[in-house]
Amino acid sequence: MAENPAELEKLVAVATDLVLPAKVRIDTIKFIANLATREALLALLELAANEQLTKGERELALKYARGIIKSERQ
Repeated sequence: MAENPAELEKLVAVATDLVLPAKVRIDTIKFIANLATREALLALLELAANEQLTKGERELALKYARGIIKSERQ
C-alpha cells in the first residue's frame, strides 16, 4: 500500500499520465480510493480538479472521494 506521501505522489503521477491507457489510469484511481486515507481523499480531489483527465476519470475520482467522506462519517 502507498503509506507515505512519495508513493501516493507516484500513484497520482500514473493516474494523470495521459500517455498511459485509460484503463491503467482508472485502475490507479481505484487503487488510491482503496487506501481510504485523508491523503488519498485529497489526491482524489486533486484528480477530480485536473482538467486534462477525461470527464469520466474526473467523475470517478470525485465518486471515490465522496465514498471516503461517507465512510468517515459512519
